Amino acid sequence: MTILGDLLSTIFERRYRTAAPDRRDNRPTEDLVAALAGTAGEVTVVSAASTLLQRFQEMEDSEKLQLFRHLAHDMNIDPGAVRTALDAYEATPNRKTYTAFMAAVEPKRQELIRRLNQIPGATEQLVRMRADLLRLGGTDPELQALDQDFRHLFISWFNRGFLVLRPISWESPAHILEKIIAYEAVHEITSWEDLRSRLAPGDRRCFAFFHPSMPDEPLIFVEVALTADIPGSIQDLLAGDREPITAATARTAVFYSISNCQDGLARISFGNSLIKQVAADLSAELPNLKTFVTLSPIPGLTKWLSAEGIAYEDADPKLLRTLAAHYLLSARREDGQPADPVARFHLGNGAQVHAVHADADTSAKGIAQSAGVMVNYLYDLGKVAQNHDRYAAAREIAASSDIKALDAAAKKLDLRAAESEEPTS
Repeated sequence: MTILGDLLSTIFERRYRTAAPDRRDNRPTEDLVAALAGTAGEVTVVSAASTLLQRFQEMEDSEKLQLFRHLAHDMNIDPGAVRTALDAYEATPNRKTYTAFMAAVEPKRQELIRRLNQIPGATEQLVRMRADLLRLGGTDPELQALDQDFRHLFISWFNRGFLVLRPISWESPAHILEKIIAYEAVHEITSWEDLRSRLAPGDRRCFAFFHPSMPDEPLIFVEVALTADIPGSIQDLLAGDREPITAATARTAVFYSISNCQDGLARISFGNSLIKQVAADLSAELPNLKTFVTLSPIPGLTKWLSAEGIAYEDADPKLLRTLAAHYLLSARREDGQPADPVARFHLGNGAQVHAVHADADTSAKGIAQSAGVMVNYLYDLGKVAQNHDRYAAAREIAASSDIKALDAAAKKLDLRAAESEEPTS
């Protein structure tokens, strides 16, 4: 897989190096857009696309928003044409009427985005363009529809078949290591020495997905600790003075940080594939590994407790565990999914809520978002598919007996006065 990824990246990089230099086109932006979405020849497309992408990079936010609104409004589908094409297909379903219907339901802006992507290096620029759209678009319905077109295309362009899994080590290029520091979103990397402690020891691993057209930009990465047992504290796991163990003696692989790197790829899911691939690769490398778990934050816990009027600030650690278990299993959104975003991610991947730990993250961020509580999600490779199916079909949450007992205990408490009580189990 790594060899194939390197080969693909080399091909893309050669394409970039040998591409003809861009020719600037002085036409107004809307004329460039029209040319790209129309039937222009290849040379015209290359010139217009190069100019538009370069021009977009130089735009102020107000100009970018104006362009987005033009794409959203003037390059939208024609509902009347869609109805006519659908009626024709319904009356006479054949290749011709189906082709006409597909052409009618696809807005011209999708073809525009495809043609922009013909330019060397354009994929990364389009990802940044979508990041700007998400940042500037707000709740505007037309701009949200435009974003759906970006997302539709990105799901195809960034599907698992194109992604390359690469290990990240202390020997990786400096420009990649700098991005790992910058993109770390769960547990801040405070220095190069801090990064070294996460990458250099033999009981530490890091893996990232890359796309061949963005060979120097990680899309998502996971940091892994190889341990003897399931950990209950991020402080202990990342302690600078800890004694590393040999990989051969490890029995547990702990996914303790998963960071998405590109804002423009929001809601393009890579995490499920990443965890499964890393677990498979580690199993092949280290057959002694028997347990695959996370040590995850619970970012919605304190916000939910406050909204429920539950006092928790001075709660006993046992009570915090009870409250956390109750939140993970019983706090739901209107669609039946868990309230916590990290829980939705791991449970959707087929994991089980395995254990919760008080005083597990005493950083300012950990205290603010979850009163210091963290959770282990267990990836039982023999039950992942079954757990996923049950969760997808009925929002059934897989949980250990300990977690279920804590949730049951919470339901017996007067939670609004819980600071004066202790759980029964």
